[in-house]
Amino acid sequence: MRELIAYAARQGVTVHVAHLPAPYRGYYDAERRQVVYDFNLTPIERRVVLAHELGHDHHGHNCEEDPRSERAADAFAARLLIDPARYAELERITHDVASIAEELRVTPDLVVVYQEHCLTRLRGVTYVRPRMGINQWHYRSSYA
Repeated sequence: MRELIAYAARQGVTVHVAHLPAPYRGYYDAERRQVVYDFNLTPIERRVVLAHELGHDHHGHNCEEDPRSERAADAFAARLLIDPARYAELERITHDVASIAEELRVTPDLVVVYQEHCLTRLRGVTYVRPRMGINQWHYRSSYA
């Protein structure tokens, strides 16, 4: 979590914790460049929500809910939090999404996003798109 908060600080984004009304788990305020996540989230949910909201900042999204923006923020979070080598190691052991998620300290939903947006399977071989670690995310993308 410290790495994510440090990344946010390098990007000029402040991170706040608050009690949010259901069903909100977090949000990104583009005008203030701040992320707010719910106080009641588990540590794993906090990591995933923070990474997702940082994806909105990375892509320059505003506050409007748009399915394309949400998918882009999810894919950003998956690439940021899931190490391809560790994922491959776990997938050799099991294909159970919940087990993989637990080992990676992410949510099962994020593992599914990773499988759908970061992996390509051709003729029985799985390829992963290049991962950019927290220290490499230093530019804003126009991907939406």
